[in-house]
Amino acid sequence: METIPVSHVTIHGHDVIYRRAGKGEAIVLIHGLAGSSLTWSKVMPALAEDYDVIAPDLLGHGESAKPMGDYSLGAMASGLRDLLAINGIERATIVGQSFGGGVAMQLAYQHPELCNRLVLVGSGGLGREVSWLLRLCSLPGAEQLMPLVFPRPVAALGGAVGGFLHGRGLRAPLVSEMWRAYSSLAGAENRKAFVRTMRGVIEPGGQTVSALDRLYLAGNLPTLIVWGDRDAIIPVEHAHAAHEAIAGSRLEILDGVGHFPHAEAPERFIEVMRDFMATTEPGPVTDIDLRDALMAATN
Repeated sequence: METIPVSHVTIHGHDVIYRRAGKGEAIVLIHGLAGSSLTWSKVMPALAEDYDVIAPDLLGHGESAKPMGDYSLGAMASGLRDLLAINGIERATIVGQSFGGGVAMQLAYQHPELCNRLVLVGSGGLGREVSWLLRLCSLPGAEQLMPLVFPRPVAALGGAVGGFLHGRGLRAPLVSEMWRAYSSLAGAENRKAFVRTMRGVIEPGGQTVSALDRLYLAGNLPTLIVWGDRDAIIPVEHAHAAHEAIAGSRLEILDGVGHFPHAEAPERFIEVMRDFMATTEPGPVTDIDLRDALMAATN
């Protein structure tokens, strides 16, 4: 994503980097665990042709600061609120992938006034099931073993492998995204931030946070759910559960695609996003809407 300019801003004393391009209605792209804004490199330029697209590196990830502190979904959502305020963005379509989907739902819950639409891509926070590798990483003492599992020399091979495949005309986006996440854990600060973030949402038995009991509140918010039918990290059944819980939501299951639809099938992802943006109006969420939804659920 070399053509997308990188910006830095200091929020509450911590350096946050983000990529922003385009004009028009705002779209916020939120990456997953051990990810960064670079995960959107195959779709951001195309979306920026029609929209104002901003993709941050969440605190503890990518090039942003990795301080000791709160890495909860609520803290991440508040950080995004502050980033949008600094950039003069009053409302946006919020797109979250994997852990970023949990952050997106938290932002919509805490600050519905900021959200025009909600897009969940292979999202966390919709059920207990999650890959065994992430559950293992949540075990006590796992951080002490990570330097052995994620050594710098091996992690550095990720770029070489990706370059080798690309140079021979081979596309391996799933492998590339997994290597990108793997290599990000080679540094001590990165590992500490990863563990703190992950343990807020995952334990050895699975995911600990679920938004399913509150998704009915998104009924007035245009919502798109995108999932790969071969997702080995978070099962596609979670997509169907979310679709059932959110009245009027759209569900797009991409055949032959894994946990990174935006990287594995970027053309299809862009097509789905453009259609969703063009055929829906921003969902007005007011205090009255929220009160009515809450009251209806208690009766």
